Amino acid sequence: QLPTGLYKKVLVILHDSILPYMNEPTLMIDFLTVAYGIGGAISLLALNGLFILIHQHNLEYPDFYKKLYSLLDPSIYHVKYRARFFHLADLFLSSSHLPAYLVAAFIKRLSRLALTAPPEALLMVIPFICNLFRRHPACKVLVHRPNGPEDLSEDPYVMEEKEPSESRALESSLWELQSLQNHYHPDVAQAAAILNQSLSEIEDDISGLLELSAYELFDREVKKTTTDVPLEFEPVRGLFGKKNDIFAEHFTLE
Repeated sequence: QLPTGLYKKVLVILHDSILPYMNEPTLMIDFLTVAYGIGGAISLLALNGLFILIHQHNLEYPDFYKKLYSLLDPSIYHVKYRARFFHLADLFLSSSHLPAYLVAAFIKRLSRLALTAPPEALLMVIPFICNLFRRHPACKVLVHRPNGPEDLSEDPYVMEEKEPSESRALESSLWELQSLQNHYHPDVAQAAAILNQSLSEIEDDISGLLELSAYELFDREVKKTTTDVPLEFEPVRGLFGKKNDIFAEHFTLE
């Protein structure tokens, strides 16, 4: 049993400063699988080492994707290891041999969690989801489902289900991304609107978006130059635009 802080320090450097210099990297299998099962940031950091063991040393991890699916929670868009996680998730979901129900479960869960994600994370995850559609065309049924339920409470997707195969994601639709087309940030709304068009075959390069921060997003907006200046405006008649509202009884604009 290691302290949480020591776990993180070891796992951050394990994949490039420890494993390459070991004669038998497979000796770390037990350590990494236990760390992967702890949950939270420790599981995210264990992904790097597991990726090396799976791809270079033939490690078989039967419940790997089930555990990866369980790591998707609301905090995934806010943790400082977000870029590392989505970079590896992109690699793990790149195989064309993955079943459609599994990829659909990831797409649906990422979309549901996107409803509460910050704009800088949305600008990364929307192209990420579009790339999954390009790799797995069978999942496009999530976008093109004209006879879906009218009431969102009838969405067949089971968010609480831990097993991707039983989440019923392929029976659902991506109403979450359609709602993001009305997002308050114009760049997010424009990015989500791409699903209204036919996707190109070339994947989007998301490497430059993985570490996009709120500061960079704000700085980009501040430096924008506008050429259209409105010459007419409607004068304000009340605190919230109405002349006779309840706020006018207690507040004035003077």
